[in-house]
Amino acid sequence: MITIDPVRDIRLAREFMATPIGHHSPDLQRLLRQFRGEPVKGKYALLTVRPNREWMLIELSGEKGVPFTVHADQRFFSMAEAERAVFRMRWKRYTGHDLVLDEANA
Repeated sequence: MITIDPVRDIRLAREFMATPIGHHSPDLQRLLRQFRGEPVKGKYALLTVRPNREWMLIELSGEKGVPFTVHADQRFFSMAEAERAVFRMRWKRYTGHDLVLDEANA
């Protein structure tokens, strides 16, 4: 398990937000493996509502036979938008801080 530092690793967050889909640097790939490899219980995921047009946030139960939790208020109309939202949630889970990308840390 790698440690994610909300100050040191902000550059990786910027890289992801600029290009959420596609090729990423080796450092960002390591961070994404950490995020995406977390235990299934409580893991955020995206459910396709309308193929290539609409996605909804879900949270996996991690238990056989127990359905996932639907977050119907979290709908996205582009895959990039959806991926950025999940990245922000995982960032907060791992660092304990909201991901803030402003001019002070741009």
